[in-house]
Amino acid sequence: MMTNQSAVDAAHLKEYSRAFNADRANLVAANAAVSSGVLAAATDYQGLRNLPRDFSIELKQGSITNQERSGRCWMFASLNTLRYELMHHWNLEDFEFSETYLFFWDAIEKSNTYLEHVLETLDEPTDSRIFEVINDGPSDDGGWWQMFAALVNKYGLVPKSAYPESANSRDSDAFKQYLNTKLREFAADLRRRHVAGESVETLREAKRKDMNTVYRICAVALGEPPETFDFLARVKDDDDDKDEKDKTGKSAQTKSESGKDERKQIRETGITPLQFYKKYVPVDVNDFVTISNAPMVRTPFGKRYRIRYTANVIEAGDMEFVNVPLDVFKKAAVDQIAAGHPVWFACDCMQFALRGEGIFDRDTVRVDQLFGTEFTFDKADGLEYGDRPSNHAMTLTGVNLDENGKPNRWKIENSWGKDNGKDGYYVASDTWFDQFVTELIIRKDMLDEATLAVAQSKPVELEPWEPLTRPCR
Repeated sequence: MMTNQSAVDAAHLKEYSRAFNADRANLVAANAAVSSGVLAAATDYQGLRNLPRDFSIELKQGSITNQERSGRCWMFASLNTLRYELMHHWNLEDFEFSETYLFFWDAIEKSNTYLEHVLETLDEPTDSRIFEVINDGPSDDGGWWQMFAALVNKYGLVPKSAYPESANSRDSDAFKQYLNTKLREFAADLRRRHVAGESVETLREAKRKDMNTVYRICAVALGEPPETFDFLARVKDDDDDKDEKDKTGKSAQTKSESGKDERKQIRETGITPLQFYKKYVPVDVNDFVTISNAPMVRTPFGKRYRIRYTANVIEAGDMEFVNVPLDVFKKAAVDQIAAGHPVWFACDCMQFALRGEGIFDRDTVRVDQLFGTEFTFDKADGLEYGDRPSNHAMTLTGVNLDENGKPNRWKIENSWGKDNGKDGYYVASDTWFDQFVTELIIRKDMLDEATLAVAQSKPVELEPWEPLTRPCR
């Protein structure tokens, strides 16, 4: 039974209240926070001014995308990375892949993987830590780059026009709620039949039939994905960017008297998603390495790690990463952007963030001043105590280098639509990057030999509950 010494009593509360009201700063802070909210009250105008939105290295991307009410950020960031390469290789003004296409197959594959993990753990009690991890959101939306790569390798890609958004891809809660419920019903059935003595072979046949129901649920919610499709795109005129005029004052693009668009066309009829990926995407999703900066004692640098039970496609295997020091981590990002390629990254997007203004910066979000207390966690303790695991994926599309060639701010393409941030783009201070960015997807040709060697070494297995990363949503 709790003692009086362990409880908050009336005398304590009076003491706390006296101390609060004795400081004028507390009253000013309370007025601001109660009226405007914590983040608005904590916003420092000097911090805002110190993060201008110009960058010494900046990549030109297409239109801002919007994941809406779904947890598909990792897909959007991945596809935004690839569409940049496609657009510039084929000289397109804009392009967007179908996120819904991969969303369909991800739901199918996660369902299959969940049921396979159920078959692997038939003798585990339902309250065991392993089974609780497996059973937590069997087909939820979240994920990482490696899940994306597994889907692309198996199913290819399609343009958005071939498989557009639907009500249940824009707002996935109800679809995934009932899919997860059905999957757990299947799990309970398989485990009961195991107790009754049925063989694994018989149970796997039952699982195959269960997957027929899974496919039906996904097809009803999202529509079946195309096996083949037609593709048409128009190549930019050489003068599009310059907007040069001819003698009549018309731009080069529209000088046809008939008004006909005379730009060169790229056309395909009856192409498959895998054919489209291999023909039109000028990069291989397998030519990237996940590097992490996780400075915890339990995850020493210079090692390759694998997190159990993190696969979506069962045969593709679990998520892996190479843990590197911050200087190696940051240099890889700068080098890749400087070479003309965007960078997929994962972070804790809730820390010191202003969504509407598009700011990630501790010197702007001064909650320390507002609450009158310092927030002292470093990156290692923040990860160790579960305060800042990755929860969102975005794309780095620019960086500003100071007079010494060091980064001081980063340009970020988000997938929350053009009404968040400045036309959909965010700016992060370099100190925020250091503390809250945990994973980068880097081209192999951008990595040093030592990191590449670690990427080929035998992985150290981590349990899925160990602090480091969580599926990005």
